[in-house]
Amino acid sequence: MGDIRGPGVMLSQFMGDAAPFDSLDGVVGWLAGHGYKGVQVPVHDPRLIDLARAAEDDAYCRDYRARLAGLGVEISELAAHRAGQLMAVNPAFAEINDVFAAPEARGNPAARSAWAEAQLHLAIEAAARLGVRRLCTFSGAFAWPYIYPWPPAPPGLIDAAFIELARRWRPILDHAESAGIDLCYELHPGEDLHDGATFERFLALVDGHRRARILYDPSHMLLQHMDYLGFITRYADRIGAFHVKDAEFVKSDRSGVYGGFQDWRDRPARFRSLGDGQVDFAGVFSRMAHIGYEGWATLEWECCYKRKEDGAAEGAPFIARHMIRVTGAPFDAALRRPVDTATARRILGLGA
Repeated sequence: MGDIRGPGVMLSQFMGDAAPFDSLDGVVGWLAGHGYKGVQVPVHDPRLIDLARAAEDDAYCRDYRARLAGLGVEISELAAHRAGQLMAVNPAFAEINDVFAAPEARGNPAARSAWAEAQLHLAIEAAARLGVRRLCTFSGAFAWPYIYPWPPAPPGLIDAAFIELARRWRPILDHAESAGIDLCYELHPGEDLHDGATFERFLALVDGHRRARILYDPSHMLLQHMDYLGFITRYADRIGAFHVKDAEFVKSDRSGVYGGFQDWRDRPARFRSLGDGQVDFAGVFSRMAHIGYEGWATLEWECCYKRKEDGAAEGAPFIARHMIRVTGAPFDAALRRPVDTATARRILGLGA
């Protein structure tokens, strides 16, 4: 059994238009200065990575790894959330999702999904060349508008949505298998895969594909009032990545889980910086150690109050304090004297 690795950090939320947040060297150097050892690299941002080159150019990948090593970090995972989101888009969300697609694919659902699939194939190839074992993503959403429907969803509608979702993802999962890469779906409200039940439904339709894994993020489960500690135990063999993100649910007499279309700071359910919310991270890290999770503990910073500069500075030491170096022997190992059968029977008073 190995140890959890970290602290890692997802780069997306720290990118910006001004230095040091507008370049790979700038943002990574700044985060490394706060104590982060790994970076989860979103492949959609050309300031961070040239995805097409990384997918085919070994020299580029060697130089890229060396560049990060020179900054004091390594790649924890690649992340292709935007491409995953575009794998399945309900018409209700088509226009606002088009911003994630290449300009030539916008307004054309078939072109948009084909572009997304191609991006995921490139991301899988890039991960393999970079020596990264996991690609994080979203599932996309056909069925999300019917999460709490009235009138009720017609019989067969949700089945049809998941059948099509599985049909689209199966070739990508097979490509990931050939490249030795796990696809880690972030179970996230707004996506068809947003909890254990929906993940299981999808998994059954892709025949339990071994490359279909979970990006575990307790914040999304706390806000859905799930048992996020029990989830770790239940899905131990499927958890491939881990976002360390905090959240809180503050009961309100005028709004609930759905948020009332309010801004983040006014919703009862909201994301917070590490240590400012309600997630039991001592319990989370203990459960992750128990199941033998050996991947990265990666900060995904989102907070409705705090500045990102402060969230980053506090996040690395917070993760480091919670990481568990797994012992190689039980605390009472010196007292565990093996006995033969005759001795065991004598101790139990069973005679020879």
